[in-house]
Amino acid sequence: MNRKLLVLPAVVGLIAPALAACGGSSGNSGGGGDAIVVGTTDRIEATKDTPAPLDPAAAYDVAAWTVLRNTFQTLLSYPRTGTDPVPEAAERCGFTDQLSETYRCTMHTGLQFSNGDPLTAADVKFSVDRMLAIRDPNGPSGLLDNVDKVETPTDSTVVFHLKSPDATFPFKLATPAASIVDSKVYPADKVYAGTQVLGSGPYTLSSFDSNNEAVFQKNPHYKGNAKLNNSKIELKFYKTSSDMEAALKAGHIDVMNRSMTPEEIAGLSNGGAQNINLVEAPGTEIRYLVFNTNDSTVRNSAVRKAVAQIVDRAALVRDVYARTSQPLYSMVPQGITGHTNSFFNIYNNPNVSAARSILEKAGVSTPVSLTLSYTTDHYGESTAKEFTELKNQLEASGLFKVTLQGVPWSQFRPAERKGQYQVYGMGWFPDFPDPDSYIGPFFGKDNFLGSPYRNDAIESQLLPQTRTVAERSTAVNAFQKIQDNIAQDVPFLPLWQGKQYLAAQSQITGTEWAMNASSELQYWELGKGVKG
Repeated sequence: MNRKLLVLPAVVGLIAPALAACGGSSGNSGGGGDAIVVGTTDRIEATKDTPAPLDPAAAYDVAAWTVLRNTFQTLLSYPRTGTDPVPEAAERCGFTDQLSETYRCTMHTGLQFSNGDPLTAADVKFSVDRMLAIRDPNGPSGLLDNVDKVETPTDSTVVFHLKSPDATFPFKLATPAASIVDSKVYPADKVYAGTQVLGSGPYTLSSFDSNNEAVFQKNPHYKGNAKLNNSKIELKFYKTSSDMEAALKAGHIDVMNRSMTPEEIAGLSNGGAQNINLVEAPGTEIRYLVFNTNDSTVRNSAVRKAVAQIVDRAALVRDVYARTSQPLYSMVPQGITGHTNSFFNIYNNPNVSAARSILEKAGVSTPVSLTLSYTTDHYGESTAKEFTELKNQLEASGLFKVTLQGVPWSQFRPAERKGQYQVYGMGWFPDFPDPDSYIGPFFGKDNFLGSPYRNDAIESQLLPQTRTVAERSTAVNAFQKIQDNIAQDVPFLPLWQGKQYLAAQSQITGTEWAMNASSELQYWELGKGVKG
């Protein structure tokens, strides 16, 4: 299978990151030794609206997908470098037709779940059918909704029949959305409530306490590509990044990843702590605003365009994020095939006069009242500062009167899905390294946001057109038209693109490979070497 994707190698494989402070990453622990302790501020909690945050059918954020990536197998996975998915639970996979509508995988024999149950093609079919049957509103079923039916002619053969051509289907099979679950354990028509996990991936989740820690043990039944450099991971949950940083400096944890503040990153990069390495890598995380086009105010595209004309991204990344991110002028970030600066091409630099003219021509009275909503505890502690800066920019124009609303993620996500916010902030980490991952999830009836916005040119013409193209570089023109279309109508407003950071004690090895292109932490890469 040769489905090339022209992406900057540094983005895909996160190759050759910059190292700061003392020491470097080298050596291999061979999967033994003491536990590696990882700190995070990402919260994974079971709530009334998300009773199964670690069920692949219901989980769709980077924190949960990090757990799934380390505990479940998929038919395909991504190598350290390169963009083509490679066989994981499968022995080989490929399209059997030129239209990219039938995809066949032959699986390895002798695969087992962590409880010893055999893993066969029937479990793959069960997992996909289950995902599509449940269609959890918080889950990633949209990634697989083009599957018409799944057949298992033998215990080791699975055949996917697609509703329409989709050259990106192999990439989707390499995401946690295609995690293979045990058909003897997981219910077929409802989520597996709680935080238990039973997969066939590199680790088992032996314990989980969202207020304290999660413990991952090496899975003795695992047969796959990942080479484990440790036998145990302890994931510590922190309420603040300052608490997490203090724990790292005190030696209570070995690694911290998400999320660090710009001030903490700057301090560590300037040698602020001995025997601690800061790893910086290109990132494909984006942050953006969403406009609820059912709202009586922002239904008017002139209001959305005026906001786009005023927002100063350069000031945002300078004053709030200390240049640990960069301005973004499209939903498709730099480093991904087909990126184009559509918003800059249309709106150029911030211009209050131009924004005023847009509103006047549309007969919109000013100041326009807007409520900007954001989550207080999901994307890091700088989010509140970011929205204060956005409020200040909009109100300084004299054209808007802004109210801010900060909401915990456990309440924010369900309310957002129900259309309860006027304008709100979201982040996105790609499902796979292709421009489709920044477009497809946001359009159509079952889109990730539950957005009422519809665009027939994108949904019925341009996006389907890109999915017929196996050589992804030849889909660039269509993707650029999609980005231009978004910028002209502004259902979303891209703000910035982030970099990835990881800080670790100097004896921790494998840090240069631990962060994948979707910002998930691959625990198996981490090991302990000689203290630097």
